[in-house]
Amino acid sequence: MNEPHRTRVLLTGAAGEIGSALREQLRDHFDFILSDLREIPDLREDETFRQADLRDLEQVRRAMEGAQAVIHLGGIPDEHTYEMIRAGNMDGTQHVLAAAQEQGVQRVAFASSIHAVGYYPRTEQVGPQMPVRPDTYYGVSKVFGEALGRMYFERYGLEFVAVRICSFQQLPRDARHLSTWLSPRDAAQLFRRSLDAEGVGFLTVAGISGNTRRWMTPEGWDVLGYVPQDDAEQYASTLEHVHGDPASRSERFQGGIFTEADYLGRAKPSTEQP
Repeated sequence: MNEPHRTRVLLTGAAGEIGSALREQLRDHFDFILSDLREIPDLREDETFRQADLRDLEQVRRAMEGAQAVIHLGGIPDEHTYEMIRAGNMDGTQHVLAAAQEQGVQRVAFASSIHAVGYYPRTEQVGPQMPVRPDTYYGVSKVFGEALGRMYFERYGLEFVAVRICSFQQLPRDARHLSTWLSPRDAAQLFRRSLDAEGVGFLTVAGISGNTRRWMTPEGWDVLGYVPQDDAEQYASTLEHVHGDPASRSERFQGGIFTEADYLGRAKPSTEQP
């Protein structure tokens, strides 16, 4: 992937928080094709925008044209009904990988999630080879994406890096984030190296900064050459007491609020009056 010319990268979910951060921080490294359901108003001259609904394979194929690699962030970023998660996250990821394989894309970096392993207790460090323990339909969709990526690598040779993003924030905001924080600059480095590193094949890695209290192992970081620059520990004195009921699922399991049996995310009925 270390070619003298800049890699042309399709960035799905480009209008979202992580997509916007990667677009800004990696603008001098990649040539971006930006894709999202929402328009991007501040498009630069060196960027291409292709509106696409990930649920529509033909739209994804059009968005993929000319791409050499993909950063796949698109989809529903929270819990929802099974039907919505299946269509947006599972079918959507299948469409991205199918279009990538058809058009000769070299590698996909996939935004997986801590919620693929959210029911592990906080007392246990989780590595990528351990059994999955998804905490929601959203978490299941990330397990599906990882498994689908494995199949596309084994079957077609499409290289695939699953980044289990934990808590992407400008700054950590509570005690949980002392373990799960992923800073914007570390996120940019991690996704850049996920596309640039030589011969990764299939790989799953923790999407976190170099947090002293991390719950995930750094396995695979050396393969990518990822060396995180940030550590949430510098905020410990002000955040370590910011937490909920220690006896709750939210505080016992790594997935936080997603592990509560009544957590509905975006599937929660609106209380607003029409």
